[in-house]
Order: sequence, then C-alpha cells, then structure tokens
Amino acid sequence: RDWMAKALERTSQRMERDGEFFARMPLRTPQERREADERLSEMLSPMLEKYSALVGRKPEAVRFNSARTRWGSCNRSTREIRFSRYLLLLPQFCVEHVVAHEMAHLLVADHSPRFYAVMDRIFPQWKQARKATREAVEAGQSIG
Repeated sequence: RDWMAKALERTSQRMERDGEFFARMPLRTPQERREADERLSEMLSPMLEKYSALVGRKPEAVRFNSARTRWGSCNRSTREIRFSRYLLLLPQFCVEHVVAHEMAHLLVADHSPRFYAVMDRIFPQWKQARKATREAVEAGQSIG
C-alpha cells in the first residue's frame, strides 16, 4: 500500500512537471501550429539531409504533430517520419538525436542490437543526448 501511494505521488509529480514543460509552447490555434511547423521544418531540413546520406535512405514524407508522449515516430513501410512540434523546446543536440533515431528506423524497425549499431555509427553520442533530453524536460529547460 505504501509503495503504491509513493508510486502514484511520483507519477503525479512527473505529469505536473511535464505539463509545465509543454505549456511553454502553446499550440492551440492553427496559426501557432503553422508557425511551429515552419520553424521545425527549417531546423530539421539540414539534419534530415545529413542523416539521409548516412543511412542511405530518404523519408517519403515528413510530418509534424503535437505529440507529448514521443518525440518522433517512423513508419518503415511507408517511410513516413513524424516529429513532435515540441522538439522546438529542446536543445539542438537533443533534436538531432531524435532525427538520427527516426532515420535509423528506416533501416531497422525495432530497437534491437542491430538498431543501436546503426545509431553508434551515425550518432555516437546518442546515449548522452537521450539523457540530456530527459534532464531538459525534468529541469523545465527550453530553447524556444
């Protein structure tokens, strides 16, 4: 019982902290979303070119959403990559990690040792970037 109460409290605190982080970038109106899409497209374009060359594949489509539970996703069969507009709240090093991660999924669909071998090759600092992303959200840091 005590363990459950503590776990619920930790979850509640995390949800509050994460809500404060994401609230830093309002995306309520179509105009706010369009502006975020433009900024994100400009930021990601050179990264997508770089990692397309490194993995030897290009995405068929790149789309943006307002996901709060994942920074990006890749549909390997359609070669469509989606990125959360909230990437704009992260340091560029962290954003580049997400781009590299999703581009690696164009080669390997899962998170197997083979996937992480690709990550080691194209973005060797992925562990540091993943940690920095978690720390940025926890600290409420923002670049936007």
